[in-house]
Amino acid sequence: MLKLYVATVGLKRSLLAGLRRLHGDEAGVTAIEYGLIAGAIAIAIIAAVIAVGGDVKGLFNTTDTQLKSLG
Repeated sequence: MLKLYVATVGLKRSLLAGLRRLHGDEAGVTAIEYGLIAGAIAIAIIAAVIAVGGDVKGLFNTTDTQLKSLG
């Protein structure tokens, strides 16, 4: 019975030590935060390109038409 108790106490200590190590490790959390920030920036860039894309295309078409009328 004593061996079972000692084994249980040892298992409990090693589990607690492992949980403490995992609790203090924040590298994974930081990587996830950076990934979310990069994703938000990418979405903002895509939205801006879509919003401005038609205006830029119109500008190039107008410039093309004016250059053709000069020549």
